[in-house]
Amino acid sequence: MNLDGRRGKVNPFADKLQARLRKKPMPVNFVHDADGLPKIILTEPMGSSAEVLLHGGQVVSWKNERSEELLFMSNKATWKPAKSIRGGIPVCFPQFGNFGSLEQHGFARNRLWSLDTSPSPVPPANNQSTVDLLLKSTEEDLKTWPHSFELRLHVSLSAGKLTLIPHVRNTDNKSFSFMFALRNYLSISDISEVRVEGLETLDYFDNLMQRERYTEQADAITFDGEVDRRTFVLRKGGLPDAGVWNPWDKKAKAIQDLGDSDYKTMLCVDSAAVESPVLLKPSEEWRGYQELTTVSSSYCSGQLDPWKVLYG
Repeated sequence: MNLDGRRGKVNPFADKLQARLRKKPMPVNFVHDADGLPKIILTEPMGSSAEVLLHGGQVVSWKNERSEELLFMSNKATWKPAKSIRGGIPVCFPQFGNFGSLEQHGFARNRLWSLDTSPSPVPPANNQSTVDLLLKSTEEDLKTWPHSFELRLHVSLSAGKLTLIPHVRNTDNKSFSFMFALRNYLSISDISEVRVEGLETLDYFDNLMQRERYTEQADAITFDGEVDRRTFVLRKGGLPDAGVWNPWDKKAKAIQDLGDSDYKTMLCVDSAAVESPVLLKPSEEWRGYQELTTVSSSYCSGQLDPWKVLYG
């Protein structure tokens, strides 16, 4: 896992130039799933695919060219509006976890998004299938979080790669701060055969120890095992924090929308801005970046420099 913690910066001139150079995207398929939820299906020439719901702006599936699912989805997940979906890549905004007074992980993951007709420009690329989504503050949201905003999410799929680019714009007449996270539920073969690299020497909060601050000493976080058969590489920008979560056996049994044994085949590795919330003045915009790729298992072992986690 390669983590890049630089803050997101918006360059208006570069964005205008990129907009002119932008190539025509590959077509996307807009359907309704079995539960009636509007869904966008992205495909690319090599055969991989991704599925994105308007409910929560959530990626719920990412398959490689062999149709192997790369994201975990609980078979007990609730697929109904106003409820979060356990799995895929939920969008946590404007709060992460219970670090605030709002509902767990904020309200964005429980809202119905729309297709963005005027998306923020991104660099052009070949053989990408993309979709742009938009969430605006509602009267209901303003009652609990009194700040007007626009949250945009660009999702692009290419061979072996899934990229998410979130944008938050302050459309209010006063400043506000927020937390943000992309919670990546990764599908793994066995939790006992997993290692997470690239976090050594970094400080972290342990939620199981009253959020005490510690410094990671090991060269990899393991779960009583060695190497996973599949390796994910995570690169990010504007999201300086990372979260690693697995409920293990006892908590898994206590979570209503998670199977008792699901903890064995899932691991959450989050891209986040939590410890220092993002501050936006009126009309300002923040941009994040996350790129997930899959490579052979030998690729990452011992090759990640933790300095790059902080400075890229």
